[in-house]
Amino acid sequence: MDHMGLPAITDDDIDRMPRGGPRASCLDRLLQTDRLEYLDRDSVTPADRARKRSVIRALDWTGTTFGTHDQFARIALGEIADVPDPRVLELGAGHGALSRKLLEGHPSARVTVTDIEPASIAAMAAGDLGAHPRATVRQMDATAIDAPDGAFDLAVFALSFHHLRPAAAARVLAEGTRVAATLLVIDLPRPPAPLHLVRLATMLPLAPFVAFVHDGVISSLRSYSPAALRALAAHADPAIGVSLRGGLLSPQVLVASRRPPAIDR
Repeated sequence: MDHMGLPAITDDDIDRMPRGGPRASCLDRLLQTDRLEYLDRDSVTPADRARKRSVIRALDWTGTTFGTHDQFARIALGEIADVPDPRVLELGAGHGALSRKLLEGHPSARVTVTDIEPASIAAMAAGDLGAHPRATVRQMDATAIDAPDGAFDLAVFALSFHHLRPAAAARVLAEGTRVAATLLVIDLPRPPAPLHLVRLATMLPLAPFVAFVHDGVISSLRSYSPAALRALAAHADPAIGVSLRGGLLSPQVLVASRRPPAIDR
């Protein structure tokens, strides 16, 4: 029971929540899937590993070509503009491009670059991030962050939140706001259902042939709406406050932090 005497919402309950939120329309509920992207699959064969690396390379290329790496870095740096010598944690770093931009954009920031995938960690550790004096590369699960409370000024999770089922996504919100003063989640928008259908229609013809587009279709179907993000934060911890901006045609930005405890009078 919660403090109002109502039955508590369990992880199983929240895991059944539609990606469009608790009150999603019937059409919106149809526009979702539990199918895994190539990025989410176990790379047990050379073909699996090749597809996964091709998607990671494509994500890095599109981020560079269309400026989203720079855009996301500006958003993140804005959250720590008044923090001297900030400590930043990137979750689900993948190719590490955002962490590179953060290190370039802030002369004293220290960045811990993490991902759950051993291959991604090995690639980043073997490159410039592994040699950077202000960067630390570590394998880490965003749902169970190996760091003490308040270890970071900012935690960033970019373009990966939709990979998680609702219960796991709620744990990221709980963990990210535990270890960092601010958690910044940047992810794909979930447009209203009619617009969502149009977006999917433009992608589906290429999906069987191009791994990056295949993953893009599934990402779109697994993206969370603002209502869903608010429900996830409330489930993670009622003390977590969130603000949302963007969405529709631009990336969706969630800024989360824990409210100070109320003072008894």
